[in-house]
Amino acid sequence: MKSLLLVYHSMTGGTFQMAQAAAAGAASETSLRVKVLHAPDAAASDLLAADGYIFATPENLAAISGLMKDFFDRTYYPVLEQIDGRPYATMICAGSDGQNAARQVERIATGWRLKAIAPSLIVCTHAQTTEAILRPKQIGSADLGLCRELGATLATGLALGIF
Repeated sequence: MKSLLLVYHSMTGGTFQMAQAAAAGAASETSLRVKVLHAPDAAASDLLAADGYIFATPENLAAISGLMKDFFDRTYYPVLEQIDGRPYATMICAGSDGQNAARQVERIATGWRLKAIAPSLIVCTHAQTTEAILRPKQIGSADLGLCRELGATLATGLALGIF
């Protein structure tokens, strides 16, 4: 049985909602195991055990969150050259445009020689004031639908051997 690993970090709930939606979409593929881990709890062994990945992070100061960076720092070299060619997708919960955070994940994935199955999914909350940035987020149903679709696409591709 193939497996999908979804690693996320969320401080105000937006990225967590996106991760839950993607996991729900992936879970529609019953011949696939879906494992969802908060970034501090994810290890190199989890990456090695999975056949594909979804990385979900908020945009913090125009970058990936510190705990996602920590996850990548802790796991990068222990899995290098062992996960080449595996498929992945990225989701960013952004306050502005999210492009730099997406580029950071893409550069890491390039080093791991992963294959993107879709462009980074960026959901912009337009949170620009201190109050708006710190406020709990509520992701809209249309955006959550895109997250579900991304999870389902990666899961189905894994199950069918397309990815």
